[in-house]
Amino acid sequence: MAYTEFLALLLQDEIARRDQKRFDTLLRQAQFRNHKTLEDFAFDRLPGLNRSLVHDLATGRYLREKAPVLIVGPCGTGKSHLAQALGHCAIRQGVDVRFLSQSALAGALHAARATGTYDRVFRQLAKVSLLIIDDFGLKPLRPPYDEDIHDLIGARYEQATTMVTSNLDFSEWGDVFPANRMLGVATIDRLRHGAYRLILEGESYRAPRPLPEVPKKPVAKGAKIAQS
Repeated sequence: MAYTEFLALLLQDEIARRDQKRFDTLLRQAQFRNHKTLEDFAFDRLPGLNRSLVHDLATGRYLREKAPVLIVGPCGTGKSHLAQALGHCAIRQGVDVRFLSQSALAGALHAARATGTYDRVFRQLAKVSLLIIDDFGLKPLRPPYDEDIHDLIGARYEQATTMVTSNLDFSEWGDVFPANRMLGVATIDRLRHGAYRLILEGESYRAPRPLPEVPKKPVAKGAKIAQS
């Protein structure tokens, strides 16, 4: 092997090592709940899902457009899985991602206010390239959480991509802001403007499995059957 070829191999190895290190760092910072990818997503359970849109989102075009992504469907249909899988695709492309449930996001901002770090935490969340808010609307947002979420969505509007999963139909999103309907209208309007929408319809992945049938023992000839 020529010396120049040897140096080229060393350089390729160093680049691969740095790329892997960056990927691992981004994956850790994302704080995904589970390791989910599109490769293990059960598309066959959701025949109505727009697969072509999912694969288009996997390319990351929506990130360059800074367009929101809204994933809606009943409990257990794979919304969180799909959101984390798309987040995983984004990380493969070198994009910084943060995954939080609505409750965790509101709690993080509330805790930051209590510790005097609100401005710093808010800026970090406002600037992350892809913010995934899981379980939007699972609980109503009451003051001051509703204002925090409104301000954050407003700061990210057309500046960075926000992805949201929700069990609620789009028509019910206004109920998430019971104390201030106008605040809710403004927040939801920004989320829906130019958004890609994925609707998941199907049976829950978490449906209980049927209990196995226990074979009945045959009654021995001549034996008496106990009376209850």
